[in-house]
Amino acid sequence: MNLLRLNLDHLDVVLDQMADRADGAVRPASQAAAQVLYDQVKLNVSGLGRQTGNLYGAIYQVYSKQKSGPGVATYQISWNKRKAPHGYLIEYGHIQRYVTYMGKDGRFYTAIRPSKRGTPKPGRRASQAVKDAYYVPLAVPKQIPGAAFLRNATSYAQAAADAAERVLIRHINNDA
Repeated sequence: MNLLRLNLDHLDVVLDQMADRADGAVRPASQAAAQVLYDQVKLNVSGLGRQTGNLYGAIYQVYSKQKSGPGVATYQISWNKRKAPHGYLIEYGHIQRYVTYMGKDGRFYTAIRPSKRGTPKPGRRASQAVKDAYYVPLAVPKQIPGAAFLRNATSYAQAAADAAERVLIRHINNDA
């Protein structure tokens, strides 16, 4: 009977090196996936047509230290609500109850009843009756449908996963 002896010590070293490279590739691979989705969100916003460009400039991606850890790298893609507070209205749609107009500065404003000019405007939590008494209501409120610029980007999840896989394989093969 012939005996075959194998020394797998070198294989263990190679596998450990590959595992270390895979661990080091978690954040670059996650960023590659996030970049695909970020680019698609920017493209979706571009397709909406610009009024001011605030929403386009407010799109961001950021690494989340709080949601990341060993073997997990999380990136968040959204819009800065301070730069573009109207983003939610565009993403999900809304009901327009009042007359609006574009000012000389290119921004939209809600029309105020002439008798209320110079008086403090109602707060965000004011009742509908108080707001109706202050602003000029439309005869019939308009339903403005959403244009899901952020949610629609998730249809590119497979392309994002493919980008992450390419980066991961490149790191494991030590081609990075």
